[in-house]
Amino acid sequence: GPNGAGKTTTINMLITLIRPTRGTARVAGFDVLKEPGEVRKRIGVVFQDPTLDRRLTGWENLWIHGRLYGIPSSELKRKINELLDFVELKGWEKREVQYYSGGMIRRLEIARALLYNPEVLFLDEPTLGLDPQTRARVWEYIRRIKKEEDMTIFLTTHYMEEAEKLCDRVAIIDHGRIIALGTVEELKSMVGSEIIYLKADLNGHDFVERVKELAPIQDLKVLADGTISLSVSSAPEAIPIVLQEAQRMGVEIKEVRYLRPSLEDVFLQLTGRGLRDEEATFFDHIRMRRIRRMRRGGGRR
Repeated sequence: GPNGAGKTTTINMLITLIRPTRGTARVAGFDVLKEPGEVRKRIGVVFQDPTLDRRLTGWENLWIHGRLYGIPSSELKRKINELLDFVELKGWEKREVQYYSGGMIRRLEIARALLYNPEVLFLDEPTLGLDPQTRARVWEYIRRIKKEEDMTIFLTTHYMEEAEKLCDRVAIIDHGRIIALGTVEELKSMVGSEIIYLKADLNGHDFVERVKELAPIQDLKVLADGTISLSVSSAPEAIPIVLQEAQRMGVEIKEVRYLRPSLEDVFLQLTGRGLRDEEATFFDHIRMRRIRRMRRGGGRR
């Protein structure tokens, strides 16, 4: 969902930081209202805003967190070394976090969340504000966790490419409500049509009129440059039928391509606006957050 849809609020309720106004939820089999302690024992969290101590080293941040969770020293040392390797931060663990890049901070936070092998890992917009290269690297870590660990990953994002590449199941939310839920393919099917684009040498043939009559074709438009646009329920099934008809009529097809609907298209159809309509306000949001922190802290430090 977009900024302000309720993604972070949802996570905060599930990790027992916010009490729901009504209803309840279960995480790892435990009620978030009646058994919050049991829930917290079984979850790892990467918050949207960095929560590391910037004056401590990467190692010290992991060590303190692990000890607070009661991990024995010998086991914790081994685990920290494994996770530093996993997130490619070996060689940086003795440096203070204030000297880390944004991507390195995010990777260290992922390592911290994995210290005690949680059953459920919550990632609240883990790639927000990262450059494309760093974002791709974080995606790779998430894929590896998903592949190698028996762990549920609950991820929020407003990058639809991220949801498509990483998620087995997607919920789109807007104004605090789930408006669509299913696999990526199930959500895309809600839009309906796939679009085939044809460029053909018609040479006076009534190919366009004939194609309109073919069973798979839901709609046909001829674009300004002469490209034929066909709306179909399944492009892979419709293309052979159209090409067979072109061959029968002696029409030369010069180019064929097709587009499938995206999750952005699903959201646009359901709400009438794009998922990134509010993305431009991100830096305003960060600026206001810094101002609030300065006011609480009595000025810049």
